[in-house]
Amino acid sequence: MASNSLAVVGTGRRKSEKPASGLYIAATPIGNLADVTLRLVETMRAADLIACEDRRVTARLLARHDIATPTISYHDHNAAKVRPGLIRRLQQGQTIVLVSDAGTPLISDPGYRLVNAARAAAIPVTALPGASSVLAALMVAGLPTDRFLFLGFLPTKAGQRRQSLAEIADVRATLVIFESARRLPSSLADMTAELGGDREAVIVRELTKLHEEVRRGALADLGHHYAEAGAPKGEVVIVIAPPPDRPVTEADIDAALLTALRDSSPSRAAAAVAVGLGIPRRQAYRRALALTADADHEKR
Repeated sequence: MASNSLAVVGTGRRKSEKPASGLYIAATPIGNLADVTLRLVETMRAADLIACEDRRVTARLLARHDIATPTISYHDHNAAKVRPGLIRRLQQGQTIVLVSDAGTPLISDPGYRLVNAARAAAIPVTALPGASSVLAALMVAGLPTDRFLFLGFLPTKAGQRRQSLAEIADVRATLVIFESARRLPSSLADMTAELGGDREAVIVRELTKLHEEVRRGALADLGHHYAEAGAPKGEVVIVIAPPPDRPVTEADIDAALLTALRDSSPSRAAAAVAVGLGIPRRQAYRRALALTADADHEKR
């Protein structure tokens, strides 16, 4: 149950109004520990518990801002075991803040399952927005931001990675991709092969940290640079410009739809292709139905 009373929190030197009970999804700094909001600090001080990936990483943030709230580990390897206990505590009226090691939770981590479980239990879920490496990379890249596709981490195996890249090669949107520094040279080589060496891209490294670097150029040139210089250090985000403008042909639409129809209904396939190619959804849906009918006829 929500409480409006004042509670002594943190180190005992400060008081903070206790927030309403529920689950708070909180963005934390991606590098610079000063990149926090006042709301984040106050909520974390007043919460009953902070669920985090690595308690040692989160401890540095808490120490910087004089936050003494208890923490519990919640990550890929223990989520299924820990989640029921978190839901029970929330049902008892506690306030729990979910954070990742850096940036916004639910982006390439298991946090969405906890949100789903909380929603299913009618527990309030509140977002505390803040730092995001995806948006920060877009901010400094200087590439189109009106439409972008976040792909997270690509497959680690070269064959699967190239297949994933081939599937989105014609998507008319800026691509945002996470990659390990170690795999950056080989990934750039695959991107050059599947997306085209002339495609403009930006490598953003160590965002908000002391050695932040932004390197821009054609995919082929960037691949050549890192092949010679070797893998860099730190966290890497790759931002790739949309493919060059050209008229979308019927062959383009059919090829995209046939790929999408392997795993989706005509309606969902049409919706995805319409966004990817920038065409009317109605046009894509009509063609999806026609292709489905043709496939059914051939089976007979």
